[in-house]
Amino acid sequence: MKKITLIVLLIIAIATSAQEKMVSYMGITNFEASIPLFEEVKAVNDKTTCILITKTGEIACWVNIKDFKFKRDLMGEHFNKNYMESNRFPRAVFKGKIDKFDLKNINSESNPYQITGKIILRGRTKKIVINGTLKKVDKGIELYSAFPLNTDDFNIEIPFMVRSKISKNVNTRLICVLQ
Repeated sequence: MKKITLIVLLIIAIATSAQEKMVSYMGITNFEASIPLFEEVKAVNDKTTCILITKTGEIACWVNIKDFKFKRDLMGEHFNKNYMESNRFPRAVFKGKIDKFDLKNINSESNPYQITGKIILRGRTKKIVINGTLKKVDKGIELYSAFPLNTDDFNIEIPFMVRSKISKNVNTRLICVLQ
C-alpha cells in the first residue's frame, strides 16, 4: 500500500511540475535590416526555442544563427561568416522576465506586456526591455514581440562598401506558441 501511495504522489508531483513550464520548439524569429531603394536584407528562423516558467513569468529564448534563411544563399553566407561569425558564436539567447505575469489573466485577446531581460549575441550581453503581447490560442499561449536591435551594441561591423545598403537598426520579431 505504501508503494502505491508513493507512486501516485510521484506521478502527481511530475504532472504538477510539468504544468509550471510551457515550451515552443518551432517559434519564428525574423529580422529586417533593409534600406529603401536597395536589395531587401531580411531573414527568417523557424526553429526558435522558448521556455516560459508560468509560476514566475521567467522566459528564455534562443536561436541557432545558422538556421536563419535568406532569399539569396550568398546573403546567408555573408551573414554567417562576416557579420555574425556563427562558427564562433552559434547562438543568440534572451533570458528575462515578463513583468506582472499571471497565467490566470491570459485570455483570447492580445494583452500587452513588458519583458525585461538580457540578450546575448556574438558574445556581447545587452539589457533590453521588449514590448510584447500574450494571448490564449487553441494550442497554448501565443507570444508576439517586435523590437529593434542595433549592430553597434553587438560589435557587428558592416563593411564600408555596403554600409549605405544595410541598416544598423535591425527590426526583429518573435512569434511562438508555448504549450
